[in-house]
Amino acid sequence: MRTTLDLPDPVFRELKTRAARQGVKMKELVTTFIEDGLRGAKATRAKTPPARSPLPAARPATGVTIPALSNAQIAKILDAEDAHAGH
Repeated sequence: MRTTLDLPDPVFRELKTRAARQGVKMKELVTTFIEDGLRGAKATRAKTPPARSPLPAARPATGVTIPALSNAQIAKILDAEDAHAGH
């Protein structure tokens, strides 16, 4: 059944944002909220967005330039670390 809802702008924006974050249509999210409300449910069945990984922390510049290494040089360093870790 089709109906019209008159929502305050902040509520509409929050609804639209949540639907986008959860990857569902607003219609599906509203239906879930209404069904849960009618059942007296405390939590919704809507998917929660995946946890974000933390942003990398910026470090102050040290003025030290790391020289470019070839793949062979990198492999040699890793092999030496592996050999050292085995002892």
